[in-house]
Order: sequence, then C-alpha cells, then structure tokens
Amino acid sequence: MSTLDMLAAINEEDVGVALAVRSALPQIARAVDAVAGSLRDGGRLFYVGAGTSGRLGILDAVECVPTFGTSPEQVQGLLAGGQEAVFHAVEGAEDSEEMGRHDLRQRGLCRDDVVCGIAASGHTPYVIGALTYAKSIRARSIAICCNEEAPILELADIGIAVDVGPEVIAGSTRMKAGTAQKLILNMLSTATMITLGKVYRNLMVDLRVTNQKLAERALRLVMQLAETDEARAAALLSATDNDVKTAVVMARLGITLSEARERLQRADGYLYRVIDDLDP
Repeated sequence: MSTLDMLAAINEEDVGVALAVRSALPQIARAVDAVAGSLRDGGRLFYVGAGTSGRLGILDAVECVPTFGTSPEQVQGLLAGGQEAVFHAVEGAEDSEEMGRHDLRQRGLCRDDVVCGIAASGHTPYVIGALTYAKSIRARSIAICCNEEAPILELADIGIAVDVGPEVIAGSTRMKAGTAQKLILNMLSTATMITLGKVYRNLMVDLRVTNQKLAERALRLVMQLAETDEARAAALLSATDNDVKTAVVMARLGITLSEARERLQRADGYLYRVIDDLDP
C-alpha cells in the first residue's frame, strides 16, 4: 500500500469509533451522575489501568487540575507499574491483581470514592484486582472496555462496553480502542465538571492559572463576562488570586471580595445562580 492508502485505511476504521461510543451514552450518563455525586460529597475519582489504558486515565486526571481547578487528589490516575510505566513498559506489571488492590489501599480508598477501571480487553488482572477491592469496601465502580463479554463488566456497578471491531494492526489496542477510551474519558470528566458548576455556558470559569496561556485566558474570561476592560479585569484577578468566578461576581454586582465569595458559596459555586438573573 502507498502511504496515502495506509492512512486512508486507518482513517476509515477511525470513522466508526465515535458512532460506537454513541451506543454507550446511557451507561456513560450513569457514570457521570455517579462520579458527580461522589465528588460533590467529598469523594474522589480513581482511574485504574495498565499500558495505554492507564496512561489515558492519567492524562484525563492531570488535565482536570488546570481546566477545572480541581485538586490533584480529587481525580487521580493509577497505572500498573507506577510512574516508571508512564514512559517505559514494565514487564508483568499488569498481571498482578494484588498490585491493583495494593495501589488503591495505598491511596486510602473509601466508600465515598469511585474507581473507574479501564482495559481494552477487559481482562487485565491489575484492573480486576482494583475493581474487586472497590467492591469489597462497597466503593462505587465503573468499567470501561472494548469487549462486550469482559470480566470487568461483571465486577463494576456501571459497565461501559464499546465494540470498535478489529484493529488495523491486529491487537494494537492503542488505536481504535484507545480512541474510544479517550472519547469516553473526555465525556466522563467534562460532563461531571459541568454538573458540578465548574463550567459557565461553555467557558472554563474554574480554570487554575498555571502558565501564561491560562493567565491570558482568565483575563479574557473576566473581560467577557464582566464586560470590562483589560486593566479592570487584571485588577480584579489580582484581588481574587486569579479566581475568575469571584472576579466576575465582584464586577457584575459591584460588591467586595468577601461578599462575592459569600454569594458564590451560597450558590454552591454555580456562577449562573449569582449573575444570570442580571442578564436582560
């Protein structure tokens, strides 16, 4: 095959992945509701996986911090083999059920938390061990896989199975299966954070300023939502320690920092509950 023909074949297979994920939307919705309820009550979300599946969980967990202002503890990714396995394959790491249980015990898993096991085949012992441990202490659990007869579906409270069909390179589950898992994790974390009020309309108003790009985005958000100029927006962000929602409430309502924080607290952090009744 020519290079272009190879790419066309891969792309043709990828086209069906989003449609396969669509068939699992009801199960994904149940998972979102479970995770949102847990986080609202002070619980945590643990993604657990091996290889590509585990790395995708880590990616989603890490991105929650700057995008939605979560703490690093609130959403965590556990990978078979630990930190070393992020960059290098660790032989046999995924084959131990005991390590799955051990890693969750080390993090102090409790009944208020949710464990989300991710495994393309649904047979990974590390993930099976983690879900078994979650079940033993009655923590909520979710299983994400690309095999409709996977063992992890029986262990979890909510099973999300997406059949993407054979891979272009047989058994290379970093491809279509990995894409499907990434789409599901995007939905799970994003819809959860929207439910918790960390998004206003389609704007990431709870972002954490960790670099220059996010500092500039925070400035634009305040300018847009507070309908003010750059200098005023910068002063508001300085006064609020880069808290976009508090800055917007101060400007829109013409109130002090402490009053704005109190209004947001009474509204459980939902910005629309504080400012939307001001809109024409």
